[in-house]
Amino acid sequence: MAENTYLTALHGMERVIPDARQFVSMFNRKSYGDAFQKYYEAHAVTFGAVETGYQNAIDKTQYLFNMAEAAVRPAAAEVQKMPGRSKQEKELIDSNLSMVVYVLPGILYYKGESAKPLTDEILRQWKAQFPKTNLSAAPFEEIESGFHKKWCYITTAVCETFGKPDDCYELTLLRNYRDSYLQSQPDGEEVIREYYDVAPTIVKRINRQPDKKKIYRGIWENYLSPCITMIENDEKAACKELYTEMVRTLQERYFYTDNTRGSRS
Repeated sequence: MAENTYLTALHGMERVIPDARQFVSMFNRKSYGDAFQKYYEAHAVTFGAVETGYQNAIDKTQYLFNMAEAAVRPAAAEVQKMPGRSKQEKELIDSNLSMVVYVLPGILYYKGESAKPLTDEILRQWKAQFPKTNLSAAPFEEIESGFHKKWCYITTAVCETFGKPDDCYELTLLRNYRDSYLQSQPDGEEVIREYYDVAPTIVKRINRQPDKKKIYRGIWENYLSPCITMIENDEKAACKELYTEMVRTLQERYFYTDNTRGSRS
């Protein structure tokens, strides 16, 4: 019985990321809740077997290592076998997103004693495979609420620096732009997914800078204020281009490096 439980857990963990990939396109405000529930229900047996095995394991550290490796190894192999850097980066973005919004929240949603140490071990092994990634685990409820409140991480951080509330004009305008225009574009969902993957880390690292207020003011003056004017003037495509440029610039400056000595804005 114990061996069967272990094998169920191990083989199930090998599928958690590949199976999550089919739900990546449903990561949006309207579909995410239902998509997560379907994913969780499909893997509840796996999460239950992982918890039972953890409770019975003599060497819990080794057990967690084995379960995490089962999840990380096949997903990392898929990334590494892609031909060329650009395809590898796209595969990694989708794998990161699958991990952050389905796999880790699914493990935490089961609420077993193994949940927190297992997600920590998965993140440790993923970081070892891909040192430039900076993923973190969040519960489903927090991610779901983010669609209704602070999805616009960078804009929210800038507005908070200026003392603006969460429902200020600027944030409301940009959220409406995201939901009504950007999401309807052919590449809209991909743009949103990529933004979600990098923006929280960008904000976290800007917040470590001693001159963060100056940096946020530069972001406002160079990108966000012009974007808002473009939306008001119905220049939505131009706004998308400028906002994408902002994310790319900040990604190069803050996502791939962790410079806490200050930055020019």
